Amino acid sequence: MTLRLTWVQPEDLVGHELRQAAEDGRDAHALAARWEQAGGPPAPETAGASESPRPDLRPLAEELLDTLTSLPSPLAAHEPTALPAIQAVTASPTAPPPHLDETRGSAPEPPRPAAAGHRSAGRGAPGPEGNALRDRLHAAWLGRAAGCLLGKPVEKLPLPALRALARAAGNWPLTTWFTARGVPPELLAAHPWNRRSAATSLAENIDGMPEDDDLNYPLLNLLLLQRYGRDFTTADVARLWLDELPAGRTFTAERVAYRNLLDGVEPPLTAVRRNPFREWIGAQIRADVHGWTHPGDPVAAAAQAYRDAVLTHTANGVYGAMFVAGTLAAAANGTADVHRSLAAGLGVIPPRSRLAAAVRLGITAARATADFDTVVDRLHAELGGYHWVHAVPNAALLAAALTHADGDFSRSVCAAVSGGWDTDSNGATAGSVAGLLAGHPDRLPERWTSPLKNRLATSVPSFDGIGFDTLAELTHTEAVRP
Repeated sequence: MTLRLTWVQPEDLVGHELRQAAEDGRDAHALAARWEQAGGPPAPETAGASESPRPDLRPLAEELLDTLTSLPSPLAAHEPTALPAIQAVTASPTAPPPHLDETRGSAPEPPRPAAAGHRSAGRGAPGPEGNALRDRLHAAWLGRAAGCLLGKPVEKLPLPALRALARAAGNWPLTTWFTARGVPPELLAAHPWNRRSAATSLAENIDGMPEDDDLNYPLLNLLLLQRYGRDFTTADVARLWLDELPAGRTFTAERVAYRNLLDGVEPPLTAVRRNPFREWIGAQIRADVHGWTHPGDPVAAAAQAYRDAVLTHTANGVYGAMFVAGTLAAAANGTADVHRSLAAGLGVIPPRSRLAAAVRLGITAARATADFDTVVDRLHAELGGYHWVHAVPNAALLAAALTHADGDFSRSVCAAVSGGWDTDSNGATAGSVAGLLAGHPDRLPERWTSPLKNRLATSVPSFDGIGFDTLAELTHTEAVRP
């Protein structure tokens, strides 16, 4: 029997790289024709491997992957990956301003680097403000878990299937956990739940927070700060992964980078070599701890997220992480609302990038339309050509959900999940932002927090079974560390 190793076998990657080339404007027509003439399959639609193994195509696939990566992109000037280039375009006075906060009629001030000697809110503060930051972090951990768990059973399902399952259970617009109770058998057969998650994430099955990569990576980044401090390097991230992260718990760009590390490729080349997933959502789901530990300093949070992200991602894949880190850093300060937090996140990424344009689209659509289903339909119409795990459409949906919910926790996570695409990742990040804004775990509705039972399952060593209150304490320690 042929081993189907998902996300890394070259013959399964060519279709994804051709799609990536079309998105960033590289001329790959001749290479695509060679692949098609050889009988090469298109990219798998949802899974990490095609249904029929074609190891006979592997030599050609490896050649094409290397050639495709070397093709120049006409978008490179507006979508740099080097941090100095990113900072140069975000600091440019010619950059378009953030969207107006229409509830106030003025634009939020863009983020500024912290002055020398400046301490972010809560850093080194032992008194009431330190306790307040700890409470915000506790709510953020709970929010991330609840939003992730809400999205788990419908991950990979197309939007019509997600809506049909929720409507059949009387849960649309989405307001609580998905359930199979009351759903007609024929509908369940037509749209099966995510097979790995249904047993732990439907309402009738929840018993604590099950393992998920959207929670594993925040745990790893907490461990990263404990082990290497704020000045960690991208090579330190790689060392940590090799020491503590099982390869089988990685997916898409992370699995490719892991394979590259084992092949002796050093970062940041790990993000580029035969990695068609380098602009997908993986780095974005790793960004929370970077934002949480820089309250009030989006620029520093984004720079820290950058050093993590470039192990696996480039361009828009990196911007997704920086955007989330900047948004969370603003929200963690305890003084910004969701709109100013999103503006801060936008302020740290290249304004002419596709991800920034998608975020602005999401915010604009959410402000213009009262019905969120209509907002989602517009985003799917305009961005549906991307893969469902790509950073660009998911960042647009996240921004739209947070904007439309206006800071309300339940509406934030439900809107993010109800929009489809990467449901558990978007739910997790929306819950993280909305949890910070809620400010205290007691302000999160009990229907979201009680089933978690203050218990997180994980394969990250020393964290399995840990409580969210303990995680808040550990994160707070890193946030206030000088």
